[in-house]
Amino acid sequence: MSLFGEGEGELLTLHYPRPLPMRLDRWLVAQRPEQSRARIQKFIEAGYVLVNGVTGRAKTPLRPNDTVLLWMPPPEPLPYLLAQPIPLDVLYEDDHIIVLNKPAGLTVHPAPGNKDGTLVNGLLHHCPDLPGIGGEMRPGIVHRLDKDTTGCIVVAKSQDALVKLQVQIQKRIASREYLAVVHGVPDGDSGTIIGAIGRHPVDRKKYAVVHDGSGRHACTHWQLIERLGDYSLLRFKLDTGRTHQIRVHCAHVGHPIVGDPTYSRCRHLPLELTGQALHAAALGLDHPISGERMLFEAPLPPVFEKLLLTLRRRLA
Repeated sequence: MSLFGEGEGELLTLHYPRPLPMRLDRWLVAQRPEQSRARIQKFIEAGYVLVNGVTGRAKTPLRPNDTVLLWMPPPEPLPYLLAQPIPLDVLYEDDHIIVLNKPAGLTVHPAPGNKDGTLVNGLLHHCPDLPGIGGEMRPGIVHRLDKDTTGCIVVAKSQDALVKLQVQIQKRIASREYLAVVHGVPDGDSGTIIGAIGRHPVDRKKYAVVHDGSGRHACTHWQLIERLGDYSLLRFKLDTGRTHQIRVHCAHVGHPIVGDPTYSRCRHLPLELTGQALHAAALGLDHPISGERMLFEAPLPPVFEKLLLTLRRRLA
């Protein structure tokens, strides 16, 4: 289908405002953060993008006052995603967003080898209009939590809300706070961990703090909440949202999260855990439509409470 062909879609006229040149594909990804770079490049290759009236290429350098015409095809249908009646702990919901308290053991979205039984499958059952928002296999997903990490997660119920919430995550307008029990007691009452995170140089299924330029900047602020003998309860605030960021940073400084099957070598635990003791305790954001500042809190799961109780009893 040509850029100006018939059919549903969205035609956007954009103006490049920067004084320095920038690749077309990179700039479009910044303008449409709900789309992956690979999908933007497919739009360009298909002839859906004109720069000053000429068909653009991914490497086309944009210059001040260039006009970019982008035709966004309608969202891809998602027939392979099943709507499943998975129980959801809803903290808040309106026509534009839904905030959930995610339990441990629930993967956020389908992936190869794990195509159902995820949070997305439950959301599709709960919100029939969700398919297509964001495309691919992550409809409505603004940010993720690891499978065994519990707590607050926000999902967009409209395309407009998705774009605005993703921008809030990127620009740190949205705030995220986590609680975790870690091995050992860190020096001091608070601090900041800065270290670029990339693929582990040996185990490609893991991530690590890397120094070879392949990683992405990551910054984690921590505060000591309670000393628990050989363990500590910490609160974290994120400046960035890299995959496994808190888990990797904690392991990097010698205080891995209790129960972390990937980044902790400590197998003698105070009680049996199925995963890391990491909980997304609070989420703050501006409502994507009204602009109202909102704060959501998720109560600690029972196993986390039991872990704290066990450690406190040991000190008594």
